[in-house]
This record gives sequence, C-alpha cells and structure tokens, in this order.
Amino acid sequence: MANGNGTGAEVDAAPAINAMVQYTKDFSFENPNAPRSLGPQEKPPNIQIQVNVNAKQVAENDFEVNILLEGSAKTDADTLFKFELDYAGLFRLINIPQSDAHPVIMIECPRLLFPFARQIIADAVRGGGFPPLYIDPIDFAALYRQRMSQVAANDPAPTVA
Repeated sequence: MANGNGTGAEVDAAPAINAMVQYTKDFSFENPNAPRSLGPQEKPPNIQIQVNVNAKQVAENDFEVNILLEGSAKTDADTLFKFELDYAGLFRLINIPQSDAHPVIMIECPRLLFPFARQIIADAVRGGGFPPLYIDPIDFAALYRQRMSQVAANDPAPTVA
C-alpha cells in the first residue's frame, strides 16, 4: 500500500523523459550581401525553412536527439540571410516501453528542444541586422507521421511467394 507521500513502487513505474543536457552542435549564420541587404525592401522576403530530426542511441536508455533547422530569406535578386542550426539534447527514457520509445524520441524530445533552437535563430537574425525571425511552432507528430509514411512507401512489407 502506498504511503501517499509520493514514494513507493508507483513512482518507480512512472514513465519519464529526462533532458540530461542540451547543446548547439553546429551553427552558421550568413549575411552575404550586407550592408546592402540591410536597407528597406520593396516587398517582404521569401523565407524558406527546412526541419529535420535525427536520433541515435548512446546508452541503454539514453538518446541524442538533433533538430536540424536550415533557412533563408531572399528577395528576387539577393539572399538577405541564411542559417543552419544543429541543436541537440541528450535524453534519458525511464519506464517507457520499447514499442513507444521511437515516437517519444522523434516527437516529444524535439518538442522539448524546439523553443531553445527557435530563440537561437531569432537572436542570430536580429544580431545580423534584421528583425528577429520567430519560427512558427512545429508539429513534430505530423512530421513523424509523414516520415513513417515515406518509409512505408519506400520499403513495402515483403510478400510471401
């Protein structure tokens, strides 16, 4: 019987994700046409952003998860700025069934990292002489489903002859 103070077996069995550390693995910001690009623009720039998530197991319950953000702002004639950020975290999964680990790693861990990566980009763009770029929230669950659909389409289940 639990003693009601939050100790006991029920706590040990609770699933948890622990963020052990977060870090910038690689970062680049380019402002190739400064100072010319810093003047008033006739129309808003075309902003493109690509997101990718990768993960690798580094210990029995520990996973390194990376968010790769690449983006640029362009006008018809020039690139105003571009950036690449590889932001990562080391996560420990506790009491999460093996069958649930992959979606947790590829959805929940990047969701925890994203606000920090977003702020790094916003600060760099502002430091480059532009208004800060606040990337819209990313639906990592939708990205995960899309990636799993692509994997299933490219690797159909073997057929029995």
